[in-house]
Amino acid sequence: MISRIIPVWLSALLWLLTSPLATAQSLAPVALSEARDLAADGRLAAAKGVPLVVLYSRDDCSWCEKLRREHLAPLSRDPAVPALVRELHMDRATPLLDFAGRRTTSADFSRQMRAHLAPTVMFHGPAGEELAEPIVGFRLADFYAAYLERAIRDSQVRLQQRK
Repeated sequence: MISRIIPVWLSALLWLLTSPLATAQSLAPVALSEARDLAADGRLAAAKGVPLVVLYSRDDCSWCEKLRREHLAPLSRDPAVPALVRELHMDRATPLLDFAGRRTTSADFSRQMRAHLAPTVMFHGPAGEELAEPIVGFRLADFYAAYLERAIRDSQVRLQQRK
């Protein structure tokens, strides 16, 4: 009798794990810390000696979600990664303080930074200076982690050269 119950129980568990509900939960949007005060974020990054990595995204951008989920969210949670990660929505008028502490919006600041395509990832120093070449789009997904690692490493080198 018990030998018949265990396979049924295992079957039910496998069904639950692969059900549409479980799949939907695994595809729920992933959030990054939203940029609200870039001057404060720049100071925090400087205090930690790391670059500020900013994802310029759009709400309707499926590639932004993929980038967030597969690369930037894990990166932002990894204490071994030398970076501070923020997200800035290009298509929202979210109030924002820029690197100089001036009031603007996320949409206006994105235009000022010439972030026109989503996703765009930029690597900023404490005062907003560019530390590495921006990564525009989600090109060659298989190599994206390497692009991020190289840009963060290049940013670290530039920060160290300034000391």
